[in-house]
Amino acid sequence: MSTAAIAHKLKISLVVSDLSGQGAGRWGGASRPFLLAQALRRLGHEVKIYGLAFASHREVEFNTEIPMTVIPCPYYPDYRKTWTVVSELLRLLDGDILYAVKLKPSSFGIALLKKMLGQRPLMVDIDDWEMSWYGGDDWSYGLKPKGLIQDLFSRKGALKHIDHPLYLRWMEKLVDKADVVTRHTDFIGERFGGVYIPSGKDVDLFDPACYDYEASRSKYGLTPYKVLMFPGAPRPYKGVEDVLQALDILDQPQYKLVIVGGSPYDDYDRSLTQKWGKWLINLPKTPPQQMPEVVMAADAIVVPQQLTPATLAQFPLKLTDAMAMAKPILATSVGDIPFILAHTGYLVEPNSPPRIADAIDYIFNNFDLFEAKGKLARQRCVEYYSIDSMAHILDQILQPFLKKL
Repeated sequence: MSTAAIAHKLKISLVVSDLSGQGAGRWGGASRPFLLAQALRRLGHEVKIYGLAFASHREVEFNTEIPMTVIPCPYYPDYRKTWTVVSELLRLLDGDILYAVKLKPSSFGIALLKKMLGQRPLMVDIDDWEMSWYGGDDWSYGLKPKGLIQDLFSRKGALKHIDHPLYLRWMEKLVDKADVVTRHTDFIGERFGGVYIPSGKDVDLFDPACYDYEASRSKYGLTPYKVLMFPGAPRPYKGVEDVLQALDILDQPQYKLVIVGGSPYDDYDRSLTQKWGKWLINLPKTPPQQMPEVVMAADAIVVPQQLTPATLAQFPLKLTDAMAMAKPILATSVGDIPFILAHTGYLVEPNSPPRIADAIDYIFNNFDLFEAKGKLARQRCVEYYSIDSMAHILDQILQPFLKKL
């Protein structure tokens, strides 16, 4: 902790996009906004999280000591309701610094309004290319008078949603209005610039010395198997199907893919089980404090991202789960993954089940080698991808603001 951070405590309002169970709340206190908040708190600053929730947030257990204000908002509110919830959020934001997470109207847009009204410094963290979900640079609204009227005024008019891609496009054009931009991948840096802050891990919580491999495997019913684990929400672009096809190729009954948490969005899990149920074990959503014990039960962690615009922009948190817990890692060479791992895991080209099958076979037949690589991955995580690493970078960013106090 810097002496400046000790002498001057900032109030920081983290403005987060969608704190519902399908948004930033889906992993409780383990997603990017909460990692930033933990790092800021380690510097001695007072941090509060604010945000809208587009679905019921009552079932979300954030498992965090960070103070939070969550304001429910319909996905397609009428315009009066939109102004009511935005006004309420604007009134509550009282930080010396505003820190918006994601380049969205529901976070950056609201924080930008507060900056204009209150003359407060504004930082924005970009952890996704939001337009990648809609076709990227090829997306266009396709303006037609009749369609515009429906989108504006029908009961579920698309333009009533505060984060419609048309508005996301507008946010991209306003990124230079932020005083500081932070990001976690080179892809984001090439598009928007900004200071690199990795998505760190609490390496004291995720410490393999604190957990027992056999006890964890027994607790989760995994003792008979050679376990490949995907500790995240499966989506088509995340490559889980490539791993399952690889297991079809290998056809070894003792090999299992364990998915932790499942998808909060749709019935994709069910479709995977229907087709590949013999290779799958599904574990329920797990509180962040319990995740190290779950990861300990794995023999190897798989991060099989496919090559898409969305994955190029992402920093898979599953990587640091595995690295911190010194687990063998099988991943694809997509985006920043090769740089993050730096030869401490096994990399294959994306979208290639046969290559993944060969890698799985090689890992399990050379397991001592990959256990040693796992230990190196833990060392790398402690040095470069911890909460303390995030805090060090944030401290440097905040020094100019501290000097103005």
